Amino acid sequence: MAERLRAGVVGLGAMGRNHARVLRSLEGVDLVGVVDPAVAGDPGQPDVVDGVPLHPSLDGLLDAGIDCCVVAAPTAHHRDVAVQLAEAGVHVLVEKPLAGDVSAASAIADAVERAGVVGAVGHIERCNPALIALRQRLEAGELGEVHQIATSRQGPFPERIADVGVVLDLATHDVDLTAWVGGSPYASVTALTAHKAGRAHEDLLAATGRLADGTVTTHQVNWLNPTKERTTVILGEKGKFVADTVTADLTFHANGTEPLRWDAMRTFRGVTEGDVTRYAIPKREPLVVELEAFRDAILGVDSTAAVVSVAEGLQAVRVAEALLASARTGQTVEVVRP
Repeated sequence: MAERLRAGVVGLGAMGRNHARVLRSLEGVDLVGVVDPAVAGDPGQPDVVDGVPLHPSLDGLLDAGIDCCVVAAPTAHHRDVAVQLAEAGVHVLVEKPLAGDVSAASAIADAVERAGVVGAVGHIERCNPALIALRQRLEAGELGEVHQIATSRQGPFPERIADVGVVLDLATHDVDLTAWVGGSPYASVTALTAHKAGRAHEDLLAATGRLADGTVTTHQVNWLNPTKERTTVILGEKGKFVADTVTADLTFHANGTEPLRWDAMRTFRGVTEGDVTRYAIPKREPLVVELEAFRDAILGVDSTAAVVSVAEGLQAVRVAEALLASARTGQTVEVVRP
């Protein structure tokens, strides 16, 4: 790869450090600086990224000269940081959610479009091997007509979260992957939320939705479960796919083809149990796939994966706002589509 990109990272929390780790080893990319005011102001902090300059502000990183940058700062800072980067002509990948509300997300999208830079959003589930394989099989018609997409994203509370609840931090993953896997945007959502842990933001979401093509969706999301669960279940006319994005496993449960001869069972079930297949799929680290796609989009070369555009990230925030509005009003909310 002839051209090397000078990259930076803003925000050295859990995701920011992982981005820095991958960027340091990514072919064609040099990590030349990182920004985190809190870390830079603490002399007791260890060297977080060995040999890479640490700047207390974004201005210092821009002065050093960068071509692209990952924004992994708290959500409340995404708009200001991403807009400044875009206006400086820097290609930008913003960790999800794109922003904390539609207004801020729209400002980022507008700035990226005006500057003509590559803008991407870190909806990393699109790079999970199980979901990539699932989408390919759906596109090949292996499930037939899709009836329902159900997701579960539950687990303990992560200490890294400070400024958002489960809708923006977790449910935006499921919102984006559902529309992407299903190949259709959301039309409406109905949601319930709860506050059980004494925080200002919601820590539980139970939601249903309908995609524009009529597919029914359900989402269970919370920070109250002692075990981590990340599953996507697609129910269709030929059976169901189950994708576990923790283990990156994809399993197909086929509808049975043998006739039932037991009368009690025949009246109880609409379908019968068929074969269960667990697929052997290649498993690469999703963050590597995501950053390779970002690099390739900047260089204008073909990639095995496509970046999630800021327009798609904006739409995920629109759905998140609709979920919160539904929970607040007790009504089904129509999702605004561009």
